This record gives sequence, structure tokens and C-alpha cells, in this order.
Amino acid sequence: MAHKTKKMVIISGYFSGESYGLLGPQMAATIINDHTDYHAIVVGVTNEDHPQALKAALSRHFKDQRKVVGFSSLGGRPDLFELARELKATGAVTILAGPQAGPDYRGEVGWQTHPHRFRGLSDHFSFALHGPAQQIVPVLAAGFDRISAFDGILFRDNDDRIIENPPIPWEDQYLSTVDWGTLYRLKGTVFEPVTITTAQVLQQIGCPHAARCRTVSIDYPCGLVKADSQPLAIVIDQKGCSFCDVAADKGYMGSVDESAVQAQLAGLPAGSDGRKISFELINENPLFRLAGLIEMADELSITLSQINLTLRADYLLKGLRRLEGVLESARKKDIRILLSSIGFESFDDTILKNLNKGVTRQVNLDAVRAIRELKPKFPAHFGYLKEEGANHGFIHPTPWDHPEIACEINKTISMYRLSQDILPHHSTPLIIHHASGLGEWIRQIELRENIEFERIGTTIGWWQTADRSLL
Repeated sequence: MAHKTKKMVIISGYFSGESYGLLGPQMAATIINDHTDYHAIVVGVTNEDHPQALKAALSRHFKDQRKVVGFSSLGGRPDLFELARELKATGAVTILAGPQAGPDYRGEVGWQTHPHRFRGLSDHFSFALHGPAQQIVPVLAAGFDRISAFDGILFRDNDDRIIENPPIPWEDQYLSTVDWGTLYRLKGTVFEPVTITTAQVLQQIGCPHAARCRTVSIDYPCGLVKADSQPLAIVIDQKGCSFCDVAADKGYMGSVDESAVQAQLAGLPAGSDGRKISFELINENPLFRLAGLIEMADELSITLSQINLTLRADYLLKGLRRLEGVLESARKKDIRILLSSIGFESFDDTILKNLNKGVTRQVNLDAVRAIRELKPKFPAHFGYLKEEGANHGFIHPTPWDHPEIACEINKTISMYRLSQDILPHHSTPLIIHHASGLGEWIRQIELRENIEFERIGTTIGWWQTADRSLL
């Protein structure tokens, strides 16, 4: 790569002590480096990184240049929103991109007439970019004085109105290449490169469960249900799981072309043994294409080491026979298949219904039984245990955890020994992003009951309310 004087930094949330790649931000950095006059790096920022040290590192990196800083996959972190606001105030160009960039820039539905709602991040960022990363290429080429002309851009016009230009479609040619050497971490007040040990391969965009809109009925939070009243519910139209902001953002956009997947496989870094490093296959329904992926690697003389899968319990059961066939092949080739995350989320039918998971408690338990039976057959080449690096979905607490449900869940956990191998060390509290289906559920409850739920950044604190009639 020829030396470039223009610089860009893409900041993303990261977990301390890890060394995984960041597919979306690093793919964006690769596109910028290959198609513009800018050299982009990705900086993973943990909760432990000190804001002043980060700002000092940015100043050291850009020197006397105007800072151009993208923000992607922030996980709703207020500290990174505040950093963007401070950088913008000092003259930097700050760009919000990645999942939910559009809704987070615009703000929560109805915030103009309901001041307690999330008002959006348009004051924090120069503009937002929603949709494919290659839309930034003409913007960087033209400068930042006339961004109104470009696809996928959200910005404030001279009358302080938010204008949103529609994004372009996804193009496989830009999904082929990822430079995995673009990831850095903060050390002191400088950015140091990270050698990643786990990458990602994009085979599918979005989730098939989010392909079709359904009308769903979601129960009231148990704290708002009076003992002598009839059960209350809110009806919403929903694609995918009701808590999933990615389903609301992307829906289901289908498969990536095989040639792009081949290029991604070929571009994976190699470990010390010469094999490609472990990678997560980005495909919510991977078992029907997994054998083809391994055959593809063979045809390209690519030696794989480990494939991590994220999938739903029902998709696991539907593809179980195929998984067993893949494991037979994986054993011969010495490839490990890790079910790194199965989205169980709950073992109660009421909660699963309210999450619009599209599965039942029994489906989840059948999936547990199936993988337990597979493990002894392929002990070295099949993994699903938390001790093997898996972190299965288990959402707790939720707004529907009344004593009867809690008692039944605890009985199920004990009866099926789920804590032994399935449940993570720590559950994940239900997170309600303002643009998810549960965000609309919350807003309808607020209006109906004359209450307000606290907003915490881009999320809604369903556990805490204020009665407006008492304010």
C-alpha cells in the first residue's frame, strides 16, 4: 500500500483481555484503505480505557491534521457518545455508522413531544451513515462540505431538520476482503496493533427469523399487573425477536455470494501451525451450508482449525443430521466445530413468547438433549460447553419474572442440570433498544398507563418508572 498522509480512526466497543477481530469496522477500514486517499485503523475501546488517555492517543495519531473519526458497534455506550460530542466540538469530523446508526442518529420515535425519550445523537456526530460501508468512499473523496448529495447519509440541514438519504444495496464485491491487521488497542496514550486469534466470515446478512413480519401480543410487565385484574398485553408488528435491534435494522437480506465467501476464507490469518485461525461463521442458520464451506476450503487448499457457530435452537434441530455428517468430515480433517452461542434466551414459554423467539421451552430442551448426545461421539471435534468457550444466550432478568415463572425456570434449570454445561456464568439482563420491537411495547405502555420509563443512552430502563401524575 502506498504511503497515505490522510488518516481516519474507527472507534468500536471492545472487551478487555480479548483478541477477537471486528468484522464490520475492519471491513469498513479495508474498503477505505483500498478505495480512498485515507489510511484507516480500527481502535477497540474497553470500559476500562481512560477517556483522557484515548483523547491523547487520538491527538498523537492525527498530529496537526483534522481528526476524522468514525464510530461503529458502540453497544449503546454513553462514554463513547460523549467522546464523539467532545471531538465534534473541537472541530473533528465524527461519523456514526454500523448497526442502528440511522435510528440512533434520528432519536427515539416521538422524542420531540415526549422529552424523556432518547433524543438521538445528531448533536454528537457530524453525520451518520446507514447501510453498506462503501457509501463512505465518495464522501471521503469529495470532502465534508456537501454531504447532502450522497447515498446513505443522515445529516442536519440549515433549518436543523434531519435529512435521510436512502442507502444503496449491499454489493458482494465489497464483502470479499478484510484486512485483519487494522485492529489496534489503547496502551498508555498510543495505539498498538492487536494480533487477533478469532476472526469472522460473513456468509449471510441478517436473520431468516426476521424475514417475515408477524403480529405478536406481548404481556404487560408483571410489576404493572394488579392481582385482581385480567391479563393485559400490547399488540405490535414485529420482525424477528422482539428485543433484537439488528433484526429491526437489517431484517434478512440473504446469502453472500460464494466467491466473496471464498475470498474471505483465503484472507483469514494463519496461526503458528499454518492453519487458518478460528473464525465465527456469520450465518444464523449455518448447518445447511457448513459442509459446502468445508469442501470449498479443501478445493482452495485452505486448512481450517475451528469454526464457531451462532444459531437458534430450532435451526439446530432442523439441521442436526447435517451437523452429524459435518462432524464426521471434521474429525477426518481435524477441524473443530464449536457451537459458540445458541440463542436459548429462556426456558419458559411465556417469556419466549414475549421475546417472539419463535421457539418453545421444549424445543430448547430438545436442542440441549441433542448436543449432549453428540458430544461423546465427537469429543475432540465438537464443542458446546462454556468451558470450551461457548456463551449461550440466557436473558435474565426480564419484565415478566413473576414468582410462578421464576419458580418454574429454577425447577427446569435444576431438573435438566442446565447450570452444568449450558447456562453462562452470568445471565444477560433484558436490554431494550429504543428501535426494537420492545421499544414500541414500552412506549404504548407509557401512554396507556401514564408512566415514564428511564432512558439510559440508547436503551430503555424497563425496571424503573416514574408516575407522571405524581410529577
